[in-house]
Amino acid sequence: MEVPVSKRSHWGSRIGFILAAAGSAVGLGNIWKFPYVTGENGGGIFVLIYLACVLLVGLPVMIAEILIGRSTQNSPVGAFKTLAGDRSPWVGIGWLGVFTSFVLLSYYSVVAGWSLHYTWLSISGQLAGLGPEKVAPVFGQLYGSAGTNLLWHLVFMGLTVAVVYGGVAKGVERWSRILMPALLIMMLVLLGKSLTLDGFGKAFHFLFGFHQDKFTAAGALEALGHSFFSLSLGMGAMITYGSYLRRQDNVVGASVTISALDTCIALGASLMLFPIIFSYGMEPAAGPGLVFISVPIALSQMPGTTFLATIFFALLVFAALTSAISMLEVATSYLIDRRGWQRRWAVVTAGLTIAAVGLPSALSGGTRLFGAGMEELVGKNWFDSLDYLVSNWMLPLGGLGIALFTAWRMDRRLRQEEFLSGSRLRSFYQGWVFLLKFPVPVAILLVFLHAVGLI
Repeated sequence: MEVPVSKRSHWGSRIGFILAAAGSAVGLGNIWKFPYVTGENGGGIFVLIYLACVLLVGLPVMIAEILIGRSTQNSPVGAFKTLAGDRSPWVGIGWLGVFTSFVLLSYYSVVAGWSLHYTWLSISGQLAGLGPEKVAPVFGQLYGSAGTNLLWHLVFMGLTVAVVYGGVAKGVERWSRILMPALLIMMLVLLGKSLTLDGFGKAFHFLFGFHQDKFTAAGALEALGHSFFSLSLGMGAMITYGSYLRRQDNVVGASVTISALDTCIALGASLMLFPIIFSYGMEPAAGPGLVFISVPIALSQMPGTTFLATIFFALLVFAALTSAISMLEVATSYLIDRRGWQRRWAVVTAGLTIAAVGLPSALSGGTRLFGAGMEELVGKNWFDSLDYLVSNWMLPLGGLGIALFTAWRMDRRLRQEEFLSGSRLRSFYQGWVFLLKFPVPVAILLVFLHAVGLI
C-alpha cells in the first residue's frame, strides 16, 4: 500500500529541508572521525583530496539520491519500485538502503551514548574533578561497563524516537531548526577558544600544510571513502528526505548547500580540536580515541573545564542526534509508505526494534558473549563487526547502486526534467551524468576494494 502523493508530508520550507539534510550529513563522522583521519594522513594533502572527492563523488551521488526521492515522492523501496517496476532487481538497492540505516543506527546510538555519558560527567563537574591522570582510563571503564552502555544507548534511542514521532514538519524539521543552529553556535564558541591557544598556529599549519611524508595512496582512498560516509550517502536517508520535497524545490542547489555546510563543519571541527591537542602535547593521529581520550585529557587541564567540556560533548550529542533522526526516518517512512501504518506506530515499532538490535553492540565491551568471545571466533566483536559491514560493504554498495541506476537505468527524460526543475545550474547536467556513469562508480569500487583489503 502506498500513500497518495497528495497526502504525503512535506517540508515546511526550503531552509527546513536543508537544515534537516545537513543535520543528517553532519554527524559524528564530522566531529569524531574526520579530525583523526586527517591527523593519521598528514593534514593538508588529505584535506585537499577530500574536498575534491566531495565535489566529484559525494555531491553527484547526493543529487541523485535526493532527485530519486523527489521524483517518486516515496521512500527507498517504493521509489525503486516506481521507477524500475515491482519485480526489478534494482528494488534491492532500496531494500539495502533501509537495512543499512537500520543496522547503522543500532550501533551508532552506542557511540552517541558515549557522548551522552561524557556530557553528564561534564555537567556534573566530575570530569574537571578527575584531573588529567584519571581522565584517560574513563573511556576504558565506560566501554567495559555493559550497564552504563546499555542505559545511554536506550536513552539516546528514546530521544531519537521522540523527535521522529512528531512527524516531518513538526518533528524532524522543527528540531533540525533548533539543533543545527545550536550545534553551529557551540562550535563557534569552542573555535573562538581555540583561536586563543598557543597551538593554533601549529594546528593551522598541520591542517592546511602539505605533509607529503605522511601521505600515502591508502590515504587518498581514505579521503574518498570518508567523503562518501560523511555525507550520509548510500543508506536511503537522502532519498527519504528528498521524497518530502515539493516539485518546484531546487534539488541541485540544495545538494550543493548541504555538501558545503557539511564540509565546513568538518574543517571547523578540526580547527576546533587540533589547537587543543597541540597546546597540551596530545597526538593528532590518536585514532578514534582522539575525542573520548585525548580531548578530555586536554580539556581537564584548561581553565573553565566544566563549561568547555559540557559544550564540546553536547556538540557531539547534537551532531549524533541530527544524523540518528534521518536513519530512523528511513525505516519509519518505509512502514508508512509501503505498509500503510500510522506514524506513531511506525516510529515506536522501528525505534524499539532498532534499540533491541543494538543491545549486543552496547554489551560488546562488557560481556564475553558479544565481546572477547565473539572476537576469538571471527576476529571482531559485535560492535566492530557491524561497523565493518556497514562502512566497508553496505554503504559503498548502496552508493554504487544509486550511481549506476541514475546514470544507466532511470528514464532519461525524467532524469533531465528532475535535474533541471527549479535549478539555475542547468549547464552542469551533462557533466553530472558523465560523473555518475564513469568516474563515480570507479571511485566507489576503489574504496570498496581497498576497504576489504584487495588493493
